[in-house]
Amino acid sequence: MSNISREHRFYSISSYLKEEMGSKIVKLAIDGGFTCPNRDGSKGSGGCVFCSASGSGDMASDIPSQIRLLSGKWPNAKYLAYFQSHTNTYAPVSQLCRQYEEALSYPGVVGLAVATRPDCLPEDVLDLLSEINEKTFLWVELGLQTIHEDTARLMNRCYPLSVYDQAVSDLTRRGIRVVTHLIFGLPGETRRQMLDSVKYVCQDSQALNAAAESAYDSSRHIFGIKLHMLNLVRGSQMERLYPDYVSFASIEEYVDLVVSALEIIPPDITIHRLSADAPRPTLISPEWSYKKRTILNSIHKALRERDTFQGAKL
Repeated sequence: MSNISREHRFYSISSYLKEEMGSKIVKLAIDGGFTCPNRDGSKGSGGCVFCSASGSGDMASDIPSQIRLLSGKWPNAKYLAYFQSHTNTYAPVSQLCRQYEEALSYPGVVGLAVATRPDCLPEDVLDLLSEINEKTFLWVELGLQTIHEDTARLMNRCYPLSVYDQAVSDLTRRGIRVVTHLIFGLPGETRRQMLDSVKYVCQDSQALNAAAESAYDSSRHIFGIKLHMLNLVRGSQMERLYPDYVSFASIEEYVDLVVSALEIIPPDITIHRLSADAPRPTLISPEWSYKKRTILNSIHKALRERDTFQGAKL
């Protein structure tokens, strides 16, 4: 199972970071004050229908607050500054440079993670990210959620799959690590469609764009993947459009899908998330999805009981 822990049976990002950095690495979830082209009217309004009012950054705050909160639990840890809320490349490059450099200036911060939309990576921003990538550890997270265009339109994503393909090509050609977000349980999607999204984003990045010449050293596919169920949350458009929607009827149903997804993910792709983080006060459904530890323990148990692991069915 090479990179995969025999205890956990998948290649967790925490394992990768400990190997890479030589110590415990903790992400600082930051709200950089950005907005989104799907909120300010330039491409759409209201955001993707599943997105919370905070831009899916309900746990985010500022760096000093995060360090104070986490340093007691992990006194010897180092930090990644994680720009999480909204679209964190959607600003003039001078502003982005200032905020990224400020984040890196804090003691103990050894790299950046930047969450964004694939349609918010113009050339000057890509150049800035390339410069940062040469100086420090970096990954860029792309909120794809699904490869299926009908679902994307229903969710008001406001960009086609081809834009994601181009973003992966542009980033990997510059040697920048890419982490792709997928959501399981979007309205109307079947199990097969969800797994097809996993297969698609895990393929060779050159298959996404024939002109790409990937420079990333370990592979030509994405660096990491985030999987989580659709949470119906207060303040989202889904609360109004689908007030009774439940993405998964039970933990068991969700766990079964996640295990099947892990089996088709190449073993050198890092796993960044297998559950969800909606705060309990804002969560509508599934009512059990706040039980993150229970869900993760159930995934570990299912992997052991089935004697399977990440990449087992490739």
